[in-house]
Amino acid sequence: MKGLLVFGRTGQVATELARLAPGARFLSRDRADLSDPAACAAAIRASGCAAVLNAAAYTAVDRAESEPDLAHRINAEAPAAMARAAADLGLPFLHLSTDYVFDGSGARPWSETDPTGPLGVYGASKLAGEQGVAAAGGQWAVLRTSWVFSAHGANFVRTMLRLGAERDALRVVADQQGGPTPAADIAAACLTMLAAMCADAGRGGLYHFAGAPDTSWAGFAREIMAQAGLSCRVTDIATADYPTPARRPANSRLDCAAILRDFGINRPDWRAGLAQVLQELKP
Repeated sequence: MKGLLVFGRTGQVATELARLAPGARFLSRDRADLSDPAACAAAIRASGCAAVLNAAAYTAVDRAESEPDLAHRINAEAPAAMARAAADLGLPFLHLSTDYVFDGSGARPWSETDPTGPLGVYGASKLAGEQGVAAAGGQWAVLRTSWVFSAHGANFVRTMLRLGAERDALRVVADQQGGPTPAADIAAACLTMLAAMCADAGRGGLYHFAGAPDTSWAGFAREIMAQAGLSCRVTDIATADYPTPARRPANSRLDCAAILRDFGINRPDWRAGLAQVLQELKP
């Protein structure tokens, strides 16, 4: 996509975007430090771009509990500053967010109109970023997604493959439910949304996008082992058996009806995406 400016270069979604949109311009951390919101806004103003996508974030969920100011500056203040700069220039702006904005209660998939209630610093910082983007006054869209994986970066698939090759058995949380989402499909969804936004200034808003079918981390792990041909046995455990500094939502299911209705984007089958990732990781 020509004229697209992307914040982020080495993350999972940004890496896939570079493959799908080689004509886009990518700003890595050394060229646009998200801990400096004013510098991010200045980069947009100096870019001469036609649209902006923020695919960068502070994603260290547990470390955020001890670095709340930094997480808020990167996840809330920087996107808001970007969105204001884009609004001033009349540019479409798309920002990636997360299922962590919800409290994880119940078993029904979360819709875009449901009340939010983040459980920790990371989710709170991402929610504040969404609110800042929406308040900027321009043409904006926020895409919430969940359980992102790919052949690169730190993610659940790569961790399970490493541990599954080293061990005979693993204990994996089974009482958290959500939709694993291939980064490649997120990148494709972003480009579809931005193309529609560039063509029609009335397009935009808040949307959900996650892989199907919903599963647990343990179910995800079993599919990884099966597709990779690993004999490692996966045993279900409760979240309480695997304590972490930050609480995770038990229900991360996302209702993705709106993005299908407005942009024709279906939920991807994460099992097919997993097969593609494993193929890419083959030596």
